[in-house]
Amino acid sequence: MRLASPSWLALIAVAVVLTVLWMLRRRWQRYPFPNVTAALGRGGGIPERTVTAGVLAALALAPLAVALARPQEVLSRHTEHAEGVDLVVALDVSGSMSALDFEPTDRLGVAKEVISDFLEGRPNDRFALVVFAGAAVTLCPLTLDHGVAQHLLDEVEMGSLPDGTAIGLGLGTAVARLRHSEAESKVVVLVTDGSNNTGQLDPVNAAEMAAELDITVHTVLVGRSGLVPVPVDERDPRTGRVRRTVRKMEMEINPELLAELARLTGGNSFRARDPQALEDVFAAIDELERTEFTSTKLVRYRERFEPWAVAALAVLLLGAALEAVAGRTPW
Repeated sequence: MRLASPSWLALIAVAVVLTVLWMLRRRWQRYPFPNVTAALGRGGGIPERTVTAGVLAALALAPLAVALARPQEVLSRHTEHAEGVDLVVALDVSGSMSALDFEPTDRLGVAKEVISDFLEGRPNDRFALVVFAGAAVTLCPLTLDHGVAQHLLDEVEMGSLPDGTAIGLGLGTAVARLRHSEAESKVVVLVTDGSNNTGQLDPVNAAEMAAELDITVHTVLVGRSGLVPVPVDERDPRTGRVRRTVRKMEMEINPELLAELARLTGGNSFRARDPQALEDVFAAIDELERTEFTSTKLVRYRERFEPWAVAALAVLLLGAALEAVAGRTPW
């Protein structure tokens, strides 16, 4: 049994106060003038019935208060087992993520779609998003509002940060997001396609910081090395117009570094050369990072206010009947 609106029970105190005040008032005004009827020996019970009618009217507030508080009977309940972690995705948005070796878009577009699906499948996780190139910023702090997180992820694009691949800064910023987390499981998923080539923070130092804070880092290397088609904007020297062309460019990767970052924190290092492989990587991470907790949810209720409402009405009707018998108002 539960009360949906327990604040209404305060009316019971009002009922008690009104009852006391009414009884005192009737005592003070019992016979302000000579009572001829009583002197003649007739109708001696009328004042008592009148007092009782007033008391009943005041006391009717008590069952009315319980009715307004809406007592509910719990018909069923069930226990749910859920799993959740505090998770930060550090996503590379450097220029090389525009490479066209991932269909149907580029590396960044496919990574965003896969991360979005990954996030949708983990509704109990608190999620944060860090993007990095030559610098690193937090786009979304830890939140359970996955709608907001999805919107911010959709808005991610290249060109908003200085060019370069500051893996150390990206990882360090992600670790900072989890510094004050009290979750049992804290995870960073680092997604990049290159090698650390800028930034003031060494990636190994950032990984050591994560290890000290019991943060697990999984690294995901997307794309492949060698000559890769990359869109390039070129300006026509005669017309001054900018047009986009595709050129083969040499891509540098450092899988050894990413493997070391994962090893230092007890995580795993993955490599994805195509969209399906990237989906498989995040599916593997999804299986690795699970923390179970139990919650009990009340499911169905049955309203039980009717008997109390009927009792309040009955008391009021009884008071009205006594007043009618007495032939005078109790107020």
